Amino acid sequence: MRDREVGDTGASARMFEKAAAVLRRNDMGGWTRAAPDLYPHQWSWDSAFIAIGLARLDVKRAAQELSTLFDNQWANGKVPHIVFNKDAPQGSYLLGPEHWAPAVPSNDVPKTLRQTSGLCQPAVHAIAALYVWEVAEEAGDGALEPARAFLAGLYPKLYAWHRYLLTKRDPEGSGLVTIYHPWETGTDNSPRWDEALAAVSVGDVAPRERPDLRFVDEPSERPTEEEYDRYLWLVELLTSTSYDEDEIYRSHPFLVKDVLFSAILAAANEALLKIANLVGAPDEDSERIESWTLRGRRGLKACWDPDFSLCFDHDLRADKPLRVRTVAGFAPLIAGELTLQRLDALLETLFSSAFVGNDRLRWPLPPSTSPEEARFHPRAYWRGPVWPVISWLIWWSLRRAGEKKKAADLRRAALEQLAAGNFAEYYEPFTGEPLGSDGQSWTAAVALDWLSEDT
Repeated sequence: MRDREVGDTGASARMFEKAAAVLRRNDMGGWTRAAPDLYPHQWSWDSAFIAIGLARLDVKRAAQELSTLFDNQWANGKVPHIVFNKDAPQGSYLLGPEHWAPAVPSNDVPKTLRQTSGLCQPAVHAIAALYVWEVAEEAGDGALEPARAFLAGLYPKLYAWHRYLLTKRDPEGSGLVTIYHPWETGTDNSPRWDEALAAVSVGDVAPRERPDLRFVDEPSERPTEEEYDRYLWLVELLTSTSYDEDEIYRSHPFLVKDVLFSAILAAANEALLKIANLVGAPDEDSERIESWTLRGRRGLKACWDPDFSLCFDHDLRADKPLRVRTVAGFAPLIAGELTLQRLDALLETLFSSAFVGNDRLRWPLPPSTSPEEARFHPRAYWRGPVWPVISWLIWWSLRRAGEKKKAADLRRAALEQLAAGNFAEYYEPFTGEPLGSDGQSWTAAVALDWLSEDT
């Protein structure tokens, strides 16, 4: 989309239809695969973003996306990061369901037809569920009752999910979520984790094929073999504990307070509170959710680094912050309810040469890792490329903060970027080259939400 075309009704309508076609192709009948080849299963936070996009096409189908995911919720409230597609070709993804089986059967693991992983991902789901309701409100009376019934059915599951994260994943009561594996944050090979991963002693890991390398142009776009050794070793350690949370906290070598996950949870608690009020949840639920939101924002304040004007993750094993400039550092912007001073500091950093203001960028969009970091790599997954889904999250956060002009400028640049590729997974920040998988569902989904303002 050339500059003069931005906002053009015809161009927007054509892109809208192309994005809708991606979701139709990836629709598996009640749930959506993340991508046609590289990601043939249902991913947790992908589905939340997908529901946001689907709401612009079909409110009922958007609700179904979330309901199907939560049908596979564990008994302790955890929403698994992958729900496996039993019809996917054998070996189409690095780890199949057999790799996630607990060493000893666990009462927490659901006895469902679809098998799951044992990790989780950021809790975007309440935000997505509220989006479904808000779009139904825009549609009018006929959509309201089904949407209200959807919220009433999903609310107890959302509440249990948030309670799990704020108890089992935060026994300290810090307001910050503890992750057990880089895959749980969704930013797999980000340099955020390099230091904490380097301290993990890896045992024997069986040789394996890398199916992901069949679907990208070059290996530099994906995590390295050394990174995968650590990822797989951490999975083995978790399955050996049968996902016992107390044992994991006692013995697991990778425990990190993740500021991005925690910020999304704080914002999701705000959405959950609105849902609780809509469905008439007990007053004690609302009081607890409100306390969760406040606790999360307090926790993020404790992670603030005034030298960089960013938030940093905290390595619990080493008991120190992980000072790497990535998009996760804008966690307080995502969490919301900032003081004017803190908001100004974050915006100054966001639009500085360390991020969106870098003059080498093809479009002024947030690279996943700052180009000024030594470990930045423009093609390597979360070590530099621009992810449209993260651009959406920053855009959404700017709008909530009242920064409408900055949000509009970011949206315009993001749509220009998407016009350069077939809804790719991520983009080279300097050239704009589409990277990773094409036909990525959550990329198409956020495009639909952006484009809903034009169509």
